[in-house]
Amino acid sequence: MADPGPVRIRLAREADIPALVDAHARSWRASYGDLLPAGLIEDVLAARDARAERWRTRLADPSDPGAFLVAEIAGQAVGLAITGPSRDEDGDAATGEVYAIYLDPGVIGRGVGRALFAAAVADLVSRGFERAILWVLSDNMRARRFYEAAGWRPDGATKRDVRDGGTLDGTRYRRELPRRGGGKLPPPPG
Repeated sequence: MADPGPVRIRLAREADIPALVDAHARSWRASYGDLLPAGLIEDVLAARDARAERWRTRLADPSDPGAFLVAEIAGQAVGLAITGPSRDEDGDAATGEVYAIYLDPGVIGRGVGRALFAAAVADLVSRGFERAILWVLSDNMRARRFYEAAGWRPDGATKRDVRDGGTLDGTRYRRELPRRGGGKLPPPPG
């Protein structure tokens, strides 16, 4: 693939939802096709309309604590990261979470994920979180290497999500965050 051009990271808009739901579906197929039962992947993909509606509702709700960040190339949304306060029972007010990060498979390996993930972390820092967590599929070694290269480490917590189509085993990663002010998204690297 040719150079995808400059990456712009910005807050999501409702008009982005169709492209983001498509990127989510392509990401699930590409990332988990060899790791999860086909039935589980198909169940997740079949829920795309419900996911789009959930994301629309969250974007429209000013009290929703999540931030939806979009990676955009040439005017096209190619990735999504969602951040907010930790949802874990052992989380506290100083712990943020990267809830999700999805990329269109066509831009994987081009720096888009690094730019989007850096913006997600910067969002948590700008909101005053002192540490952050994220959950990753335990068998997803590519994602685990990505997070570890960014300074994140497993903290020993695991969880199992049993669904009709199969089981998802997760490993939690953690990172202490630098203290700094601001609140603006950083420019993409490069």
